[in-house]
Amino acid sequence: MGNAEQASNEIIHYLPQHIDFLGATVHMQTLYMSWFACIICVVVLGGIACGAKLIPGRAQCMLEMLVEWLCGLMEGNMGKEGRRVFAPFLLTLFFYIFVSNEIGLLPQVGGHMVHFTSPTNDINVAFALALTVMAVNYLVGIYRNGFGFFGHFVKPFAAMLPLNMVEEIAKPVTMSLRLFGNILAGEILLIVLYQLAPWVAPDAWVFFSLCVGFLQAFVFTMLAIVNFAPIFKHEH
Repeated sequence: MGNAEQASNEIIHYLPQHIDFLGATVHMQTLYMSWFACIICVVVLGGIACGAKLIPGRAQCMLEMLVEWLCGLMEGNMGKEGRRVFAPFLLTLFFYIFVSNEIGLLPQVGGHMVHFTSPTNDINVAFALALTVMAVNYLVGIYRNGFGFFGHFVKPFAAMLPLNMVEEIAKPVTMSLRLFGNILAGEILLIVLYQLAPWVAPDAWVFFSLCVGFLQAFVFTMLAIVNFAPIFKHEH
């Protein structure tokens, strides 16, 4: 099947660029959209922060409310020290995932030539984010509590080690699959609705997808907070 014929049968039309790097295939569409999400985060959040005023405008007020809400969740689960340590990482994680989730709702440009897709509709991105959370969890846990941090694997007794190991492996898998599945399904359904009822259903679904994108960013961040909480159990 030729590239043109294959593209015509796709539901989501990706940019065709793929490059082989050290034996691995790099999907440039995902890379471009990831860069795009980062640029949006830096420009929008940086612009609001640089233009902060004593009497905040609407954008600054909404951002401050969101940040305070997330920090309150961190402090409630990890204590003040946990919030201090992880707030920069978790806030960055939340805003990146939120913006990435919403990029797929942008309209196509140039017909089927360019279609904005969420980086998080790629299982590689979702799984990499989950692995990053787990890696940070282990590194900070060892730094603050030594290798005794891994003592929870043999609690309440040593025979629980296999089950606790399975649970630990399942954490990044379930986190990534939940994010990936919801975002990909939402984009596919949105495109199908545009084809079936281009004037009514898509507008309602876009609003619903905005809420889903926010909810999935919150769920992922909340799961990260829950994973980090045991690090500070002796301090909180």
